[in-house]
Amino acid sequence: MSAYQSLVNQFARLNRLAHASTFLGWDQEVMMPPGGAESRAQAMAELHQLQHEMLTADPLGDWFAQAQQQTLSADEQASLREMHRQWLQASCLPSDLVQAQSLASSRCAHAWREQRSNNDWKGFLGNFKELVNLSRLEAKARQEAADGAFATPYDALLDLYSSGDSSASISEVFHGLKAELPGLIDAVIERQRRRPHVDLSGHYPVPAQEQLSREVMQLLGFDFAKGRLDISSHPFSTGVRGDHRITTRYNESGFIDALMGTVHETGHASYEAGLPEAWDGLPVGAARSMSIHESQSLLFEKQLLLCKPFVRHLTPIIQRHFPALNEVDSDEFWQAMSHVQRGFIRVDADEVTYPMHIVLRYEIESKLINGEMEAEDIPDAWAEKMHTYLGLDTNGNFKDGCLQDIHWPSGAFGYFPSYTLGALNAAQLFAAMRRDVEDLDAHLGQGDVAPLRQWLGEKIWSKGSFLSSRELITQATGEATNPEYFIRHIRSRYLEE
Repeated sequence: MSAYQSLVNQFARLNRLAHASTFLGWDQEVMMPPGGAESRAQAMAELHQLQHEMLTADPLGDWFAQAQQQTLSADEQASLREMHRQWLQASCLPSDLVQAQSLASSRCAHAWREQRSNNDWKGFLGNFKELVNLSRLEAKARQEAADGAFATPYDALLDLYSSGDSSASISEVFHGLKAELPGLIDAVIERQRRRPHVDLSGHYPVPAQEQLSREVMQLLGFDFAKGRLDISSHPFSTGVRGDHRITTRYNESGFIDALMGTVHETGHASYEAGLPEAWDGLPVGAARSMSIHESQSLLFEKQLLLCKPFVRHLTPIIQRHFPALNEVDSDEFWQAMSHVQRGFIRVDADEVTYPMHIVLRYEIESKLINGEMEAEDIPDAWAEKMHTYLGLDTNGNFKDGCLQDIHWPSGAFGYFPSYTLGALNAAQLFAAMRRDVEDLDAHLGQGDVAPLRQWLGEKIWSKGSFLSSRELITQATGEATNPEYFIRHIRSRYLEE
């Protein structure tokens, strides 16, 4: 057996263990009773340690050296490159650190659910400080192993989610957004203030909201023979080909937030379902990065769902599920769905204010991992930045402030920037799609998303990880990520229509 084939076999085995971890994690979030938390944490930690040991086993170094001397096709060379990249990322971490992190993150994330509900920052801090210390150890280990590739420990974690981006490049982009968006937010809110406010608050039973979510998911191409929709405290999408799991959360006083969250996660699942089947189970067949992943979910949620022709198509569907809204026209639905306001909760934020939520988190977590801030300092830093960027007061309100997201309790430091990078890429991709797809608005007005899915399938989904993020966006749109498309999109949608 060749060295390359030995690597393929090893990574296929790793993928099967990842499959098991995926659904244990889904069950922990959706179905598991609270009493199972400790035993589940132990089981998942054992699986993660086993995966790490297999990924860093002694023979792999020799196999990579031998495989690099083999005659391989271009696709096989790309596959070898991505396997080698994962091996390098894992080989710099000792297995005991991997196990300790898995255990700490499971405990912290599980306790966070109740602690957030109780506004219990002090209780949360006990588990969280240990997780921060372990994450700092990870960041330093990755930075040292990269031999100068990362300017800071935080950059080493950032590379796990937005490979190719650095804190320096992100800070530059975010600096531009901070310069443009506050003024745009003011202008948009003032413009909306001058028109009649569309208030759709009322009573929307969860069963009816779930039926609406399911119908819209099917309209967007989700196959319920190969997936399911459930409820969790924080919406997410996970799974494997043929078994895609989406979760959302409902509020009976309104249906829009749950619908938008469901569409967002459907974008994630659509990307996963469209990845190259011939390379299932290997790194090159996986999604490129979280910044690309978020471009897909945000394209579905912000570019597609809020497109006026598509809202016109959705209007009778919404009214069928909620007959009390029969007198609401499509323009009023659009106004309600695109309403811009300063709010505390990131996942409920509109696309205009959303980037400021990410800038805030990026600035805090980068300092936290680089040792320039301690966990105890987060609430004060959060309150200061929330007041500066969005004019809101979170002093003492941990539930709607620094405890609102699962990312930090689960140890996913470096993840947040991918959301706004995704928003920038989504706007750029949709602009390119409008250029390439004839009568796109007419298709969307009829509820026909097939051209959209076909374009994304050809340009993004089918490419897996054969290309870098920069190459992927450049080939799809004609240029590298350019934040001007997002700014243009905001001006066009909210100040010119």
